Amino acid sequence: MKLNKQLSLLLCGALMVSALAGCGGGKDSSSASGSASDSQSGSVSSGASSSDSYVLPNVMVLSGPTGVGAAKLMADNEAVTPEAVANGEASPVINAATVEADNQAVSSALINGDVDIAAVATNVAASLSAKSEGAVQVLAVNTLGVLYILEKGNSVQSMADLEGRTVYATGQGANPEFVLNYLLTENGVDPANVDIQWMTAQEVTAKMASSEDGVCLLPVPAATALMLQDAGVRQALSLTEEWSKVSSGQLAMGCIVARTDYIEENPQGVENFLNAYQDSIAYMSDPANLEDAAQLVAQYGITPNAAIARSAIPQCNLVCLTGVEMKAVLEDYYQVLYDADPASIGGVLPYDSFYYGVS
Repeated sequence: MKLNKQLSLLLCGALMVSALAGCGGGKDSSSASGSASDSQSGSVSSGASSSDSYVLPNVMVLSGPTGVGAAKLMADNEAVTPEAVANGEASPVINAATVEADNQAVSSALINGDVDIAAVATNVAASLSAKSEGAVQVLAVNTLGVLYILEKGNSVQSMADLEGRTVYATGQGANPEFVLNYLLTENGVDPANVDIQWMTAQEVTAKMASSEDGVCLLPVPAATALMLQDAGVRQALSLTEEWSKVSSGQLAMGCIVARTDYIEENPQGVENFLNAYQDSIAYMSDPANLEDAAQLVAQYGITPNAAIARSAIPQCNLVCLTGVEMKAVLEDYYQVLYDADPASIGGVLPYDSFYYGVS
């Protein structure tokens, strides 16, 4: 469900700008000084100034770990005032930011040109590129492993212990399903011998609440929220750790992509965004900033509240891998997914042109 609410900021003088926007299709605010604390999400939006050679991008991020790294960028962008722009002290980096809960909605927005840059799951990025014949490119890996096996009890000590068990899970058709199946197989367990029941995170939580010995697969922050809600639920396995036991590569789960057309027409806009995004990731992942970071994540509706964000952020494995490093990490991961199920990444391994900044 989209988080609906927008903020507006009118820049005047020699600069023509558009309105502040919040999360997709939301309500406009006429207040020039309104803050995002009044809404579930928000961002500064601005048209490019007459001296700029690029158009500011519209950005969409997924709620949950894939969107966490953008929170400081959104806040900084919102803090840009008309006076700061007029005095040449600051300028916005993005036009509008939207928080969305559904990968498919983000994919559609990219293909339709409604957004220029987006945070999506890594397998979605590859599939989208394949199906659109290269209409999107990946700019950065922003999230590593965020998946956990949780249980009530103490019977699950390894992936092999899941054989014959019922596992409530979220993420069918996306990274969680492919990662779980791969890890089961690598640990000698046929996924067909595990009763994996696919459902929403809310349904998983309800099942665990009513179970005496339930086992589930959840990403943060849903996993974090469940453990905060029910003291009887423990973290049994980190799939990031399990992945490292059977693969030399990294579990790359989230990334930033952009429309190829936008990249080609606005190279400076892409570079400015990446610089600001890297700074945002650094801020959000610094333990010294945890309290403020948690407030920002909750403020923009990326997690349900600050308490969940405070516990989840350290488990989000935030990174900003670009260029050759990004390509190496993703190629290893995509090869694993392709070998397990080519359809998981759109049927083909991405071409070199998919990787931004790698010649």
